[in-house]
Amino acid sequence: MAEAIELKAWARQGSGKGGARAIRREGRVPGTLYGDRLDPQTISVEYRAITQQLHTGHFQSTVFVLDVEGNKTRVIPRAVQLDPVRDFPIHVDFLRLGKDALVTVDVPVRFLNEAASPGLKRGGVLNIVRHEIPVRCPADAIPDHFDVDLTGLEIGDSVHISAINLPEGVRPTITERDFTVATIVGRAAEEAVPEAGAPEAAVASAEAAAEPAEAAEDKEKPKEREKKKD
Repeated sequence: MAEAIELKAWARQGSGKGGARAIRREGRVPGTLYGDRLDPQTISVEYRAITQQLHTGHFQSTVFVLDVEGNKTRVIPRAVQLDPVRDFPIHVDFLRLGKDALVTVDVPVRFLNEAASPGLKRGGVLNIVRHEIPVRCPADAIPDHFDVDLTGLEIGDSVHISAINLPEGVRPTITERDFTVATIVGRAAEEAVPEAGAPEAAVASAEAAAEPAEAAEDKEKPKEREKKKD
């Protein structure tokens, strides 16, 4: 895991649309800091820093050090609200990470050695079922990615979660089955891949919806977050 990135933040007083708009005019994004059995705190973060991190594609699986006017806290982003028209961040929630905190995150998958796959050499297609794998792990040991070696795979072969080397302390949130991560399909079957993969995608969606809350800290999330944002 890479070293935690530091984000500068400012405490803000009160709430409401007027205050939030004023914060945005100053080039900041309103937010909330919660969790670790402490009271929620309203904050603001520099707009440019947030958009830069959003563009990495793994903002919500990255641990940051949030510096709120000199008070530094380890956090992980838990929710980002985007403008429905212009798609820029208008609010962000951060979860405080206490000692030995566990988090649920989506870790990206990298596929290696395509040239060493006989099936792909013969014109097969890599059908990726899961670009990311949801896992539960210590906050200070979030993997940057998982590697899948395609060496030796033929048309018709599948890669399941059991084939991926997970670091110690990291476990998939889906535990009741050996779910598929990718398959090698023939060109003729490529058109049928969406239909064939639909049940897997539907099950994955249902499992994600049914999974329990990510951590005890998440239960402390303010109820007002469920209502309309500032």
